[in-house]
Amino acid sequence: MQSGATSCFVMISGCSGGGKSTLLAEIARRNNVVVEEPGRRILAEERAGDGRALPWVDAGAFARRALAMSVADHEAARGLTFFDRGVVDAAVAIAATSGKPPSSILARYRYDMVFLAPAWPEIYVNDADRRHSLETALLDYERVRQAYIDADYDPILLPRETVAARADFILARLP
Repeated sequence: MQSGATSCFVMISGCSGGGKSTLLAEIARRNNVVVEEPGRRILAEERAGDGRALPWVDAGAFARRALAMSVADHEAARGLTFFDRGVVDAAVAIAATSGKPPSSILARYRYDMVFLAPAWPEIYVNDADRRHSLETALLDYERVRQAYIDADYDPILLPRETVAARADFILARLP
């Protein structure tokens, strides 16, 4: 558990297009605190600004912003909090752009439970923010999955079920 006996930080990560955001919307609908994915927030901010940190413009700048936002999200969280991606995901992006994962940050900013959404080709769709192919998403998923394992997490794979069943699956496993 995080500092404070009533805190529990739950990470939902996994494959892009695997249903994470929809699942977290359901968890939020059930009166839980959810922190939205840093990447989508950064894209919105960049579109409103100069766009220099868009991942297809400067992947390194995007990754650094994602890490800074993930750290700030972690520091601001209290109690039971569900995160849509976070510090480990951003570290994977940094490693992909610079080759140097920020290991000291990974040790400092931990989550109590990690759930991974597997690849789900039947629901994968591209949109204005998700421009990459399913093949790229699968490669990224394997890097993220391995990064959680390497950071001493024991990720729980989410079933390919309805949104409500997935939410029930997670909530039933909370301490």
